Amino acid sequence: MDRETIAATGFIALFVLLFIRVPVGLAMMIAGGLGIYLIRPPAAMPVIAGEIFGEASNFPLTILPLFILMGNLAGVSGMSRDLYDAAHGWFGHLKGGLASATIVGCAGFSALSGSSLAAALTMGRVSLPEMQRYNYDNGLATGAVAAGGTLGILIPPSAGFVVYAILTEESIGRLFMAGVLPGILLTCMFIVAIWIVVTLKPAKAPKAAAREDMGVRLRKLGRAGWIIGIILITIGGIYAGAFSAIEAAGIGALLAFLVTLLRGCVTWQNMKEVTSSTLSSTGTVFLILFGAFVFKTFVGFTGLPIKMTGWVEAQGYTGMQVVIAVLLMFMVLGTFLEGFAILVLAVPLIQPILESLGVDMIWFGVLMVIVLEMALISPPVGINVFVVKGIAPGVPLGTIFRGIWPFWIAMAVVVAIVLSVPDIALLLPNSMFG
Repeated sequence: MDRETIAATGFIALFVLLFIRVPVGLAMMIAGGLGIYLIRPPAAMPVIAGEIFGEASNFPLTILPLFILMGNLAGVSGMSRDLYDAAHGWFGHLKGGLASATIVGCAGFSALSGSSLAAALTMGRVSLPEMQRYNYDNGLATGAVAAGGTLGILIPPSAGFVVYAILTEESIGRLFMAGVLPGILLTCMFIVAIWIVVTLKPAKAPKAAAREDMGVRLRKLGRAGWIIGIILITIGGIYAGAFSAIEAAGIGALLAFLVTLLRGCVTWQNMKEVTSSTLSSTGTVFLILFGAFVFKTFVGFTGLPIKMTGWVEAQGYTGMQVVIAVLLMFMVLGTFLEGFAILVLAVPLIQPILESLGVDMIWFGVLMVIVLEMALISPPVGINVFVVKGIAPGVPLGTIFRGIWPFWIAMAVVVAIVLSVPDIALLLPNSMFG
């Protein structure tokens, strides 16, 4: 069997395994391991063992459990609730303000946890009851939570950027900085989308919260100062060069623990919950990485990336044309594949092509992560939608999916803006690293 046939067989086997709901990491490990065995039998077991050991001992990956821990501590200490209360105080009196406050709360929590699922779950539990109390349309309310949660993989510290950095061997610090301005832009676009929806259909947000006096709003903002301070110290410290992204993760986790301790929330039950959730989330991401690197080695053995690069160069396509085609392909894949699966499957194939055409991989990483955010809410398998369904069991899935479309369109607009103005993504990393 020639290597092209083995490559095709490996990808078909992988899609079959994913279709029958085998976990992404295991599916890639099985398909990649068998593919390597067919090409070079003696190398199969050493490659699998070597890749797993190499990633398990990869020091930069310590950033993942530390930031996940920081987000979980923010949840049990009440910092996430304080953040939403502050956003509620400043935006709640506006038309559609509770949904906008949810977006702002998700953005703030994302800057602490780096996880889209954690942001949707934590802020959804706080904000959904409030929006339902003011008779918000279920589609708008749940759509705001599902879409706001996706900011977790764009606003640093982002688990998506960490995985992308490991796969492409790019700088985690540069990617974190590259996500700041697009993350702020996307947050603003979500708020604009809410404003457009409630302007066109006022019945979707029939009531607004009472306007609070400035003193109350400032007090709420002060209570949220703990979480805002931790965000500023970690992200600001990276930008200022005071410490690396990995050191920022450790400092952030320590500060979050100290706040939890000061608030008297360090109980056996809370610490058990935080530890269990952190280990579970970390294990899931690491399993995906183990499988991704085994499959990436298999793809390298087949020589497929080199042949694809040669074919693209022979066609005379420009870097921008290829980037647009790849992003459109990802949007389609996002309707039936989970975002991390797309990331680890596609990067080994497209990276050599993009680099040969002179595409900046930091800029492309930001575009790719935004498109992966779209996958998190795209029907029929949008993971964030099912997370929201879990905390709003009375809302039909169809209602939630209808509610996400304004936010999906807002993401597509941001993709177009970052495509047109690359400096939105590259300004901060270039000013920091040169």
